[in-house]
Amino acid sequence: MTIGLFIPCFMNELYPEASMATLKLLEKLKFNVEYPMEQTCCGQPMANSGCSQDIEKLAHRFVNTFKKYDYVVAPSGSCVTMVKEHYEPFFNDNKDYNKIKTSIYEITEFLHDIAKIDKLDSKFNYKVGIHNSCHGHRVLKLGSASELNIPHFNKLESLLSLVEGIELVKLNRDDECCGFGGTFCVTEEAISVAMGKDRIKDHMDSNVQVMTGADMSCLMHMQGIMNRDKNPIKVMHISEILLGETI
Repeated sequence: MTIGLFIPCFMNELYPEASMATLKLLEKLKFNVEYPMEQTCCGQPMANSGCSQDIEKLAHRFVNTFKKYDYVVAPSGSCVTMVKEHYEPFFNDNKDYNKIKTSIYEITEFLHDIAKIDKLDSKFNYKVGIHNSCHGHRVLKLGSASELNIPHFNKLESLLSLVEGIELVKLNRDDECCGFGGTFCVTEEAISVAMGKDRIKDHMDSNVQVMTGADMSCLMHMQGIMNRDKNPIKVMHISEILLGETI
């Protein structure tokens, strides 16, 4: 089995540590991983702005880049959702896209559902709050949405519980939106910031030391707010914690 590692463009530029942690984690678990250098943006920013012609070009580039791999794995629930849910109009029952659509996974989804790992040789001695991003939580079903009358489950929580020394903190609203929403944070800045501050306050009220999640875009939004407010909470992608890196 060979995995094609897809790193979102903003993570490549702004969060190389989290990107490398994803690669190191997969390699630590003995997976054969390749990083195709010709990869680029999935097209989500253009989709948010209505630039359909640009998305079509990027969609075909993505499929051509990753079609040879058994699985495609990415450290971003929203980017995976973009490929799985929003590329369909640009492909007419295309076998290459159909293969990609059924073989692309967010990193925790892959580790939980496909690899089914049950142990990790890693430590992280901090109080951690999980931010469950909207795309990952509700589209990829990484956790049970609170508005649905279904039994509780959370794949991020299950994986993090394998890390020695970690203390997972229960939040008051564990699946509330952070307000990022891609270009929403630009077009509706005041609402976006207010929503972000609500999520941060929930973590603060629970005495969280480290905020984590499966979408670095949401964490980036809240990290920006916390940096401006000189908030002591640290932000780390879940791959970094599963790998056992320190703050």
